[in-house]
Amino acid sequence: MQKFIEAMKKLIAFLLFTLCSLLHGGLNAQVSTPLVGNIKTLQAKVNGNWGEAPVLLYGGSNWLEVSFDDLQHNFVRYEYNIIHCNADWTESELIANEYMNGFNGQRIEDYDVSMNTMMEYNHYRFTIPNNDVQLKLSGNYRIDIVNDDNDDELVAQVYFSVLEPRVSVAVSVSGNTDIDTWDAHQQLDFTVNYQGYKVQTPAEDFYPVVVQNRRWDNHVSGMKPSYLRNGEVVYTHNRDLIFEGGNEYRRFEILDEYVPTMRVFKMSYNAPYYHATLFDDAQRYRYLYDQDQDGRYWIRNGKNERNETESDYFYTHFRLVSPPIAGGDVYLNGDLTNGLLTEDNKMVYNLIDHCYEIVKPLKQGSYNYQYLFVYDGETVGQSAQTEGSFHQTENEYWVYVYHRPFGERYDRLVGFQKHTYSIGK
Repeated sequence: MQKFIEAMKKLIAFLLFTLCSLLHGGLNAQVSTPLVGNIKTLQAKVNGNWGEAPVLLYGGSNWLEVSFDDLQHNFVRYEYNIIHCNADWTESELIANEYMNGFNGQRIEDYDVSMNTMMEYNHYRFTIPNNDVQLKLSGNYRIDIVNDDNDDELVAQVYFSVLEPRVSVAVSVSGNTDIDTWDAHQQLDFTVNYQGYKVQTPAEDFYPVVVQNRRWDNHVSGMKPSYLRNGEVVYTHNRDLIFEGGNEYRRFEILDEYVPTMRVFKMSYNAPYYHATLFDDAQRYRYLYDQDQDGRYWIRNGKNERNETESDYFYTHFRLVSPPIAGGDVYLNGDLTNGLLTEDNKMVYNLIDHCYEIVKPLKQGSYNYQYLFVYDGETVGQSAQTEGSFHQTENEYWVYVYHRPFGERYDRLVGFQKHTYSIGK
């Protein structure tokens, strides 16, 4: 009976997390994220390279490296299952032996314990493909990481894609948009060249997806083309492809437990952990150039040695000085929050100090972040109220192109392009 009660508690907690995420536009089924509080710093790197899009080349020799920290510190038997997904990230109809060689339920055997840190943790990692698992098809994939010691509790999910390059994608972005001219927005156009690839009805068969700075709350999908031209499908002057320009991401570094580094006001020790208090932030009303990394973070400590296991966790304090903004809530955003506009990342307003506040446990490293405003009842974050929005902001766009040939039961990823918009830089 006790086991049944505990199982029901976990189920209810997960359902509440999922509902909250959906209500705030955060989950979206594309965002790699921890699902329990003890899992932190979940990362997926292609070929171990920092900052690459989570896209593997079909039939190539590249790999996906997945890693995370478990703040429980004691060893846990974690396993992973790989699920093939459709273009919209719902599970496909395929069974495992159709899209992979090997079996699900693989144990994560590679782990290390933290060293010389006040917050103790175990660092786990694995790669796909490996000797036990190889992928057979292109398309989208989800990795479910489960706790085998706790009735296969789902603790994290990782999302990535496998590209079967059959079409080329040309992308352009301009601050001269269909709703304003060199002002607050950026408009994306792209062309899919399918020459040499058999497509029955090119105007209908391709399913494109566009993502700005790895933010899935404001992604655009399934848009219709403007016209066809000599083996090309052209998407231009589409109002769905107009994005807020935003502003450059804010940056800070937490590298040393004693010495404040970039944008850190003070370091302190409040037993048993270190705290990093950032300088107060303010609303921004003009464009501010900075060489940011479009929302990413990079784990490293002051010595830049054994970064994965000798970097400590600091409770990091953020404050946005602002009058209360009516009609919605302010969220901390960036890869440091997995891009999720959920309750965990919603800031609380301090009536005494007249600011929005949040505290997050973060591993030592260099971070980008921003503040987004979400109107009540909406799911998409807006930057104009907190960061400002400007056409000259450097932003990174990903364009995915999917195709399901007639008679097949899954969506192929046949094209992908990354494009960084910059003006005068």
